[in-house]
Amino acid sequence: MAAAPSRSPFLGRLSWPERQAVAEALRTETVGGLVLLAAAVVALIWANTPFSDTYATLRDFHFGIPALGLDLSVGHWTSDGLLTVFFLVAGIELKRELVVGSLSTPSTAVLPVIAAVCGMVVPAALYALTAAAGGGSLDGWAVPMATDIAFALAVLAVISTHLPTALRAFLLTLAVVDDLGAILIIAVFFTSNINFWALAGAFAGLVVFYVLQRRRVQGWWWYVPLGVAIWALMYNSGVHVTVAGVAMGLILRTTRDKGEQRSPGARTGHVLHPFSAGLCVPLFALFAAGVSVSGEALGQVFTNPEPLGVIVGLTCGKILGIFVGTYLAVRFTRAQLNPDLAWADVFGLATLAGIGFTVALLIGELAFPDAAAGEHIKAAVLVASLTAALLATVLLRRRNRVYQRLYEEEHADEDGDDIPDVYQRADGSST
Repeated sequence: MAAAPSRSPFLGRLSWPERQAVAEALRTETVGGLVLLAAAVVALIWANTPFSDTYATLRDFHFGIPALGLDLSVGHWTSDGLLTVFFLVAGIELKRELVVGSLSTPSTAVLPVIAAVCGMVVPAALYALTAAAGGGSLDGWAVPMATDIAFALAVLAVISTHLPTALRAFLLTLAVVDDLGAILIIAVFFTSNINFWALAGAFAGLVVFYVLQRRRVQGWWWYVPLGVAIWALMYNSGVHVTVAGVAMGLILRTTRDKGEQRSPGARTGHVLHPFSAGLCVPLFALFAAGVSVSGEALGQVFTNPEPLGVIVGLTCGKILGIFVGTYLAVRFTRAQLNPDLAWADVFGLATLAGIGFTVALLIGELAFPDAAAGEHIKAAVLVASLTAALLATVLLRRRNRVYQRLYEEEHADEDGDDIPDVYQRADGSST
């Protein structure tokens, strides 16, 4: 009689190479998340003091090269310029996940992809229902769809919760798939008045970028000017420039050739990730999160259908979508939850994923270009992210004793060889 097929572990221990890659990415994201938190706090304080006029003046100050169609405000330079670096890094991470990471095989990709898709569809649907019920605009349906991994990891750092690496990796994968969904939404739904000549030029630049990668051409002096040209052409094409960042990230090679210590994608990510997490995203937050938090403004957040839809989508939609999607995926596949964890851990993680900040603010600006409506949407994103952070703190802290034990097991290295003992067999070889 044939043996029953074994069930693969869900949220089980990662392989040692995968854990090293995840740990490096999360370390930078955590530090960047703390800087992001600080930038958001500074923006809120600055915009709600007698010096708020200076904040608005600086944010709206224009500079650039008008002849090239690049005379932008400081706020737009941060959202259209610096966030391109953020999406370039996101593209590299997505490429790595697709080639060698958790999305490289259907068996490992199915769970995080189903969870992420449900975590995008349900918030969008709840926003649409809430806005429609109140007679509001449906334009903001995409705002509550994205998870901010840096902000989420910053919350974990602040509350000192030692989530196991598998849970953190699952959260990272959710965020990566979210970023892909967000960039597709931006490209499809927030593109207007296309300049086909500029778009053709940007596409030609991407083809040259691809050929240089295929020919194994090295040297930043090739890629930086080309990348800037692609960005400028994409901006003038009418397609949002973050698409250029993701496209270049996906083109970069993430597999090593013989004799290479790092692939071009890994080298580029290693250089740009700290710059993106520590400077680009915090500067964007500094000029995007400065909204009024007066009683009247907060009242409008909870009474106007559009911002209320954002709050419902992020705080309820993310939890419902990710948790139910994950549970059903495990229920109807051969996956089995790690016996060291419980469904309460997945629920807490789903709550943490309700922190939508950077991409949510960006989509909010695109969906509601009107200043007054945009401010209400930004305030809703901040309120929802704070609510999700507080709720996740309560849920995850209750399980911190379990996390502490698993964390210590994962990091124990009694023989001092820089490889945790749990990753070594009895003969001393690493798994």
